[in-house]
Amino acid sequence: MDTVIRTFAERGDLAHLALLVWALSASLAFWRVLSELARATRRFDDFVRELARFNARHNGKG
Repeated sequence: MDTVIRTFAERGDLAHLALLVWALSASLAFWRVLSELARATRRFDDFVRELARFNARHNGKG
């Protein structure tokens, strides 16, 4: 890792290295948020399915 940083520093490409680090971290954050959103959608779908099953089972009673 030190050789990569040294190479970028010697060539004056520190801004590119900073941009690369930012882009990688932003992409990682995006994928984590996207996967959590997919899990939340799945949980909500399961909830709605169970609610519909409950309503179908108890429809007309009461």
